Amino acid sequence: MSREQVHDIGRRRAWMIWLVALAVYVLAVFHRSSLGVAGLLASERFGISASQLAMFTVLQLLVYAGMQVPVGLLLDRFGSRRLLLVGLVIMTAGQLGFAFASSFPVAVLARALLGAGDAMVFVSVIRLVAVWFLVRQAPMVTQLTGMLGQLGAVAAAAPLSLALDALGWTGAFGLASSIGVVLMVAVVALVKDSPYRHDGVVQVKLRALAQSLRLVWGNPGTRLGMWSHFVSQFSLTVFTLLWGFPFLVRGQGWSEAAAGTLLMALTGWVVVSGLVIGALVARFPLYRSWIVLAIVGVMAVLWGVVLLHDEPAPPWLVVAMACAMASGGPASMVGFDLARSFTPVHVMGRANGIVNIGGFLASLLTMAGIGVVLDLVHDGPPGAYDLADFRVAMCVQYAFWGLGVVQVLRYRRRGLAHLARVHPGAIEQMRTGKAWVHPGLGDEGV
Repeated sequence: MSREQVHDIGRRRAWMIWLVALAVYVLAVFHRSSLGVAGLLASERFGISASQLAMFTVLQLLVYAGMQVPVGLLLDRFGSRRLLLVGLVIMTAGQLGFAFASSFPVAVLARALLGAGDAMVFVSVIRLVAVWFLVRQAPMVTQLTGMLGQLGAVAAAAPLSLALDALGWTGAFGLASSIGVVLMVAVVALVKDSPYRHDGVVQVKLRALAQSLRLVWGNPGTRLGMWSHFVSQFSLTVFTLLWGFPFLVRGQGWSEAAAGTLLMALTGWVVVSGLVIGALVARFPLYRSWIVLAIVGVMAVLWGVVLLHDEPAPPWLVVAMACAMASGGPASMVGFDLARSFTPVHVMGRANGIVNIGGFLASLLTMAGIGVVLDLVHDGPPGAYDLADFRVAMCVQYAFWGLGVVQVLRYRRRGLAHLARVHPGAIEQMRTGKAWVHPGLGDEGV
């Protein structure tokens, strides 16, 4: 099969394609985060309780995580361009449905659609990065994707709040849904799956794709990437999407304005830390998993210091803890870079789907675990949690950090043994600081 190169790799066209795909990812993050400033309005509009309100976020993430493996299979068969388009269509329909929803069941269905469309976007963008950029460029571009994608969360804060005040519920969310139509045109006109005449998309039966999933899962590098994503991402996701605001306001005694400001400021720290982590990953490819574990260690220590205070912790300490936690976002992106080193490009969608499920699965379990513990230890009116309740409940995170660290260490050892056996010389190349990417010789199991 021809692999004639017809476009330059890592040059102007690659950056243009990436920018369009990045815009789709920013929109996906915006849709994912859009309920953050609309929670009180949603409670009034649908007449729902706090637990029902939380169901919106949990269901959306559950759909997102549950679709990662099927999406990975579809991505390897149909390519990034088609999945970006399908994701945009589904997200646009979901947000438009949310704009006009007048009952709780309809609104829940709309948020589930948003989760389904969102599930197709990020792994599609990462696949484009892998095929359109040089090996030395890919780690930094991957970090930039994760960092700049958080602009969607910023847009879901102040701008959406202003739109809700000016246009009302239907107008604001209806306007947000229309952005997807514009991006559909941009994807059709500008995005191409590969710089080669043969686009690298494997046109085989879905049954064969599903069977090959076992081989991708059997590769220890895939699971190393998944557990790296698992251990580093969940704390930030749980904090920003559900429990951070009540922890700061009810537990630490911050004002709502101060808590909201910190949540927005974390996006800036994600960008700063991501640049540093991206440079370290590119410079020390053999030690990528150690970089992840170091960040998780700092995160866990600072959380422990905050939770040991039987009174509200000093604001500077809470900010330091939050910044360490925000560094987990860029650290989780290292999981995709790890999987790339072990995976041929024609099965990268499956590998990235498995990696991406790690952090979101951990987030769902942690969100639920914190909620259960809060209910067990709290003996006051619903929702009136205090510092003592949060000091116990937030310790749930340590169970998942512990599990993740053990698994990262386990699969790092297995991954290095796999490379030494199957690709002699790869480890020495990375030890010298040179990037190494899978030569694409075929699927590999253990």
